[in-house]
Amino acid sequence: MSKQPFIINPLIESDANQLHQFIVDNSERLKKYFPVTLSSNETLEKTLEYIAIKNKEIAGKTNFTFAIRNENNHQIVGLIILKKIDWDKNQGEFAYCIDSEFEGKGLSSLAVKEMVKFAFKELKLKTIQIIVHKDNIGSTKVAQKCNFIWQKTLLNEYTPPNESPLDMELYELYNER
Repeated sequence: MSKQPFIINPLIESDANQLHQFIVDNSERLKKYFPVTLSSNETLEKTLEYIAIKNKEIAGKTNFTFAIRNENNHQIVGLIILKKIDWDKNQGEFAYCIDSEFEGKGLSSLAVKEMVKFAFKELKLKTIQIIVHKDNIGSTKVAQKCNFIWQKTLLNEYTPPNESPLDMELYELYNER
């Protein structure tokens, strides 16, 4: 999508081993906010199925799950997902995760900025949301760095596996065009 130190593109079948390893390596950090992604990639067979499903969602324009790759070796270092697309409201929500080795290096912010361009220019969305827990400092910084504006606290918005419901912070970015 852009000349950055990374590439954002759809997952392909040959990514299965690499994606599965990324999920396994980061399972501890994914278990709270990405439990479905985690369980959908428990085995290599499930990862192949996950990739096929994600590509069907892209074709149907219901969700866009893209790999964030190192430009030099094409290694998957994260995922960025445009989900919960409401075509009546022209609105969607971002979710993203990054490999622990790449955390804090600005890669998530760069990926979000690139996906904002895609969402606004290609998909013609008007509003993009990021919903984050206040303790997730890294993700909060990404939202702020990418000019998303805090809107409100969503009470009992998200329930992690085997935990009580959490209040989440809603950030939004609007397409001014």
